[in-house]
Amino acid sequence: MSGAMKMVCHDCGTVNRVPAARLGAGPKCGTCGTKLTAGKVRELDLKTLEKSVRTDDVPLLVDFWAPWCGPCRMMAPEFAKAGDMLAPGVRLAKIDTQSHPDAAIRYSIRGIPALILFRGGREVARKAGAMPAAGIAAFVRAHVKTDA
Repeated sequence: MSGAMKMVCHDCGTVNRVPAARLGAGPKCGTCGTKLTAGKVRELDLKTLEKSVRTDDVPLLVDFWAPWCGPCRMMAPEFAKAGDMLAPGVRLAKIDTQSHPDAAIRYSIRGIPALILFRGGREVARKAGAMPAAGIAAFVRAHVKTDA
């Protein structure tokens, strides 16, 4: 990674430019001050997700889930652990398909939990079903080169 990387703030939606060498230094959004690569899983709406998919230079792993889904709730802490394992080279986010049904339609989600890995404005890989943190990290590393 060299030069500046674009990253959408998952809190305010602002596009930020971050020097690639500073990704591990905890860069913050220039508008709202939220950490951009903290390893924390962010809950997104469809508009922010689409902007992030289109804009981000850092890979984005999205968990499509619903609150009534037992396996989704069971995987949530494992997904959070994977966020810590993969930061700062990969960002993790979740989108509630019950609150945002258009997201499930837009991304052709047939079963949940479903993970979709995005990079460079396009889908790189997807996988359905609950997984442990190590499995999630292995899935990501199999499809994108990370420093994590």
